[in-house]
Amino acid sequence: MSDPARQNPPLAGKTIAVTGGFGALGRAVGQVLAGAGANVALLDRGNPREGLPVDALALGGVDLGEPDAARAALAKAAERFGGLDGLVNVAGGFAWEKIDGGNIATWDRLYAMNLRTAVLASQAALPLLLARGGGRIVNIGALAAGQAGAGMGAYAASKAAVARLTEALAEELKDRGITVNALLPSTLDTPANRADMPQADASRWVAPAALARVIVFLLSDDAAPITGALIPVKGRV
Repeated sequence: MSDPARQNPPLAGKTIAVTGGFGALGRAVGQVLAGAGANVALLDRGNPREGLPVDALALGGVDLGEPDAARAALAKAAERFGGLDGLVNVAGGFAWEKIDGGNIATWDRLYAMNLRTAVLASQAALPLLLARGGGRIVNIGALAAGQAGAGMGAYAASKAAVARLTEALAEELKDRGITVNALLPSTLDTPANRADMPQADASRWVAPAALARVIVFLLSDDAAPITGALIPVKGRV
């Protein structure tokens, strides 16, 4: 018996742009999206690396903190595939630093990486999504945004700002055919996190591909009633 999901992949014919597309999570998202039938455009400040989907558009050297660069990259994606149906804001970063003795530059840097890129990419995507009659935006927040521990202030604050961005933009767009949601993962099972926390039980963490499959659902037509949601993806943490 044939598998209906393989015959009708949930994102067949849809074009999805992924910021931070060359990192561990971005690459996993790209692979899973491609497997779900999407045309994939990966945007990143760095250079393309192994593990990207074969047919993806890989745009490196993109400074998503600059409005013109964000607009140009998303326009290239839409031109390549004939439009844009969704945006996944993965781009971001992390730093552990206590407030006592810390540097305010860390706060500025994390806001720029985690919030500014999501705002500018979303602004750049909106005209393209509206031209298609609607679409999807999925932001990657963090479970830590709800409760910051010591050394997590700057990171948690920037990810809390992503949550507020998600809610505000969802309200703006709820009658225009665009949904906006955020996923709040706990620790991701990436090589960097394993190196930083060698004694931790990584089996309890969230695999990037597993998070990517939740993203696929939020990008799909089945998720049309969901907008403004902040969805915890905790694994067993």
